[in-house]
Amino acid sequence: MHRRPMLLAVLALILVGCGEDGRDAPVPDPPVATASPRDFPAVTSGDTVAELTADLPEGPILTPAVSLLEKGRNRVGFALFDAARTQLSGAQVALYVAKPDGTAVRGPYVARSESLEVSSAFVSRTSEDDPDSAKSVYVADVPFKRSGKVTVTAVARLDGHLMRSEPEAMTVGAKGATPPGVGERAIVIDTETVASAGGDVERIDTRVPPAPELHRENFRDVLGRKPVVLVFATPLLCQSRVCGPVVDVALQVKARVGDDVAFIHQEVFKDNRVERGVRPQLGAWRLVTEPWTFVIDRKGIVRARFEGALSAAELERAVAEVAR
Repeated sequence: MHRRPMLLAVLALILVGCGEDGRDAPVPDPPVATASPRDFPAVTSGDTVAELTADLPEGPILTPAVSLLEKGRNRVGFALFDAARTQLSGAQVALYVAKPDGTAVRGPYVARSESLEVSSAFVSRTSEDDPDSAKSVYVADVPFKRSGKVTVTAVARLDGHLMRSEPEAMTVGAKGATPPGVGERAIVIDTETVASAGGDVERIDTRVPPAPELHRENFRDVLGRKPVVLVFATPLLCQSRVCGPVVDVALQVKARVGDDVAFIHQEVFKDNRVERGVRPQLGAWRLVTEPWTFVIDRKGIVRARFEGALSAAELERAVAEVAR
């Protein structure tokens, strides 16, 4: 499986407010951006990235947390680090996109912070014992007009001063097959259950402790009958360090939503051993990174798709759309 070093632990910020069992919390409103476009340099016709940021000192390292970008609007998750690779949190941040030569700049696209924190009842030891486990992620909604290579640059306010990152090269439009997108039909697969594992949940769940409630239903059996949240993740073996928190998030949201929506966690590696390669379910869904979370409506159509880290608030809002 291809992994990118960009999928690292990210920043620690706001907590998700909810009751201890998650059921008392209302569906969260979208988080308010920490800044407005007026807080960042305005793009004028003919600008290049170098010209736009000429007066800004070099500052944070931009680390994207997504590998798949497509033509149209994208949820771009990312982290910021200083030169010592210390995570930077609480900043006002915006992204700018441009061609590889720095021309055709667009932006600013103001980022928000999405917390991965959950109530203590849903924090796994896998996440708790990992000092690099993700706590939050910056997210910006960025439109891409065409496929091809682009650069993405962050401008952040740190210690009261605007600073720029070095442009990060990314590609819009993947070659070859990609996972089902929003509006597409979900791919029918059999996911492993406690029953199919002969009651040995640790065979199909590397989370500590395991979450058998996320392995009770086979995806094939519930698809098209009720909404489904399908999470591909490996909490113990995840090199991105966000699988554990993502499964914790799914567990908390399931506790709040109840049984009207199926929540299913599918592990990544055969026999939970990296050297054995990935389980066939990931191949069927054309996944080459982890984790991925898909929210599917009762007709079997993908209505939301998240690569990498996501917050309980993001997942709750997506589930609310399909659970109506």
